[in-house]
Amino acid sequence: MNKIRTLLAATALACGASAWAQATAPVTVLAPWARASVQGQRASGAFMTLVAQEPLTLVAATSPVAGRAELHEMKMDGDVMRMRQLDSVEMKPGQPLQLKPGGHHLMLMELKAPLAPNTSIPVTLTFRTATGEQRQLALQVPVSATPPKEAGAAGSHHKH
Repeated sequence: MNKIRTLLAATALACGASAWAQATAPVTVLAPWARASVQGQRASGAFMTLVAQEPLTLVAATSPVAGRAELHEMKMDGDVMRMRQLDSVEMKPGQPLQLKPGGHHLMLMELKAPLAPNTSIPVTLTFRTATGEQRQLALQVPVSATPPKEAGAAGSHHKH
């Protein structure tokens, strides 16, 4: 009986250590959504507001619904709106990072199937802490043709 208790305790400790080693990023996520897509469409956008509780850098995103996910920025270059991929975005504690149409956002590229409205998709965000540690945050992101009311109307006219 003592061997079983010892084994259970060791297993619980190992599971706890594993969970601790893969610490979740200290980030609050507000109004996440991904734009619905149609058959044949190869890309879509994912949007949300992120608020970090400590200095972090958003360095990557992944989703099994896409061949790759990229962090993008849209901004005016003279009279032309241009989109470019970013390697990372720094986040200051308590200051919201808006991932929204027409600004910073996530591009879901090489979609494996259309993103259907009224479903949700898994998205994992990867952050780097000030000490260089990587932390991840797994989300379920609702799919919609339009932003949720909490996201506000800013930039809702932009489409991917």
